[in-house]
Amino acid sequence: MAIMKNRTYYQNLFKDYKDVVSSAQAAEMLGKIDIKSIRKLLKKNILKSFVIDGIYYIPKVWLIDYVLSESYQEYKKILKHTI
Repeated sequence: MAIMKNRTYYQNLFKDYKDVVSSAQAAEMLGKIDIKSIRKLLKKNILKSFVIDGIYYIPKVWLIDYVLSESYQEYKKILKHTI
C-alpha cells in the first residue's frame, strides 16, 4: 500500500512532464542529481532507458520505478552525508 501511495505522489509531482523525458529533464525531476550522475546511472543500466541515435530517453514510469527503488534510497543516504 505504501508503494502505491508513493507512486501516486510521484505521478502527481511529475505530471507536468511528458511521458518520456531526456536525461537533462530526469536530472531536473530528481533535483539533487546532476546530469553526469544521471548519465552514469543510465550507462550502468541502474536507471532504465532506451537510446535513439545516441540519445537516452527515460519513460516517466521508469523514472518513478527508480525513485521507488532501494538503489535510489541508498543514493539519497549518500547525498545526505555529503551535504
